[in-house]
Amino acid sequence: MFDRFVSPFAQRYGSEAMRMLWSERQKRLLWRRVWVALAEAQAELGIISAEQAADLRAHMEDVDAQSIARALEIEREIHHDLMAELRVFAAQCAAGGSVVHLGATSMDIEDNAEALRLREALALLRQRVHDLMRVLAEQVLRHADHVCMAFTHLQPAEPTTVGYRLAQTLQDLMADEAHLRALEREIRGKGFKGAVGTAASYAELGDVAAMEQRALEKLGLEAFPVTTQTYPRKQEWWVLNALAGLAQTLYKFAFDLRVLQSPPIGEWREPFGAKQVGSSAMPFKRNPILAERIDSLARFLAALPRVAWDNAAHSLLERTLDDSANRRVLLPEAFLAAEEITLLATRIVRELQVDERQIARTLATYAPFAATERVLMVSVKAGADRQEMHALLREHALRAWDAVGRGEPNPLIELLCNDVRLTQYVSPATIRALMDAQHYVGIAPARARALAQQALAYLDEAARL
Repeated sequence: MFDRFVSPFAQRYGSEAMRMLWSERQKRLLWRRVWVALAEAQAELGIISAEQAADLRAHMEDVDAQSIARALEIEREIHHDLMAELRVFAAQCAAGGSVVHLGATSMDIEDNAEALRLREALALLRQRVHDLMRVLAEQVLRHADHVCMAFTHLQPAEPTTVGYRLAQTLQDLMADEAHLRALEREIRGKGFKGAVGTAASYAELGDVAAMEQRALEKLGLEAFPVTTQTYPRKQEWWVLNALAGLAQTLYKFAFDLRVLQSPPIGEWREPFGAKQVGSSAMPFKRNPILAERIDSLARFLAALPRVAWDNAAHSLLERTLDDSANRRVLLPEAFLAAEEITLLATRIVRELQVDERQIARTLATYAPFAATERVLMVSVKAGADRQEMHALLREHALRAWDAVGRGEPNPLIELLCNDVRLTQYVSPATIRALMDAQHYVGIAPARARALAQQALAYLDEAARL
């Protein structure tokens, strides 16, 4: 394997469970599951014998390296992967081989199998999201009251809390999970409708509706009521958009972490192993490689819905084949990328390092500027002229900014406490209390806790179901 290209998704990104789900063997197992469901429905309606259907079921899971190799050998000759697998399956079934695929077209098998795989992949991904939601909610609760400096336009603004900032990501993640959950419930297969969706071939065999309904019930799958040769490719566009939405949430979280991890701020850090190397040239480097990997994969994933859009929009008339090749890459890599960034984010959140000393230094430097708003309100309530107080506060704030720019401690509180134009309305002790950042975060802590508790309650209920 080392002398030819192997996709990083084959071994580097995503879990073994997700890779197995999108594997060649699992695809063929799902094809056979669909073939067997169709055959059993036909047997129940007297179209084929019960013995033939039973024979197919007995060999349904006989998919191994040898059988796949044989199917690939046949495919090289006939250039049709499903027909190659069909020949291998039929050869394994002395009684049922002659009737398997009766009335069907390839996409009756492939699209129903793909719907089953999409649903299973969504369920696995949603479990990963649940794990992330839980550790994130726990961190929100842990840091709900931990005051830090908020930034707007990448400039210091007013205080917030670490928990409230994390709650923004949790809120978006809860919306992503709801979208994934809705999609998982709504995934539908093609059903059994033949070459152009009319079910003409099945009508020659008997009661089309009864046969389709029985086969679908065996698969635990609902179908679109009308199709062409395929199920509507719009369904895959919906799925890709949901995955891209999850990527969007985690991209922002990771990008924020990269900003907060930069030494000038230095308030958050992702985990960094004792033997981890940050740079081949600079031994001191501690790069945020996990957050950068999230953003790299999320950027890739964000581009994929356009491919799914084209597949749906360009499926001309009853079907074209120009989606087939890209879907072999599009669907598995989208899910593996989405899973990988979710797993990475879970690790980061679980092991997130919050530097209390750096947060305190940032607050001491910048929070007094934000607190001048409180001083303005209180001084005016005490009888001061609002415009005069605004000018006074601005005067001292600009002097303080100059001092901060020179690397000196922020002198703003002392400047205000020593200005009689202000202290005739507000005492120095009150000014100091008003400019304490710990008391200027509004109801952020309460709202962060409420959201985290809502998320945990949902997760506990989901775990019980």
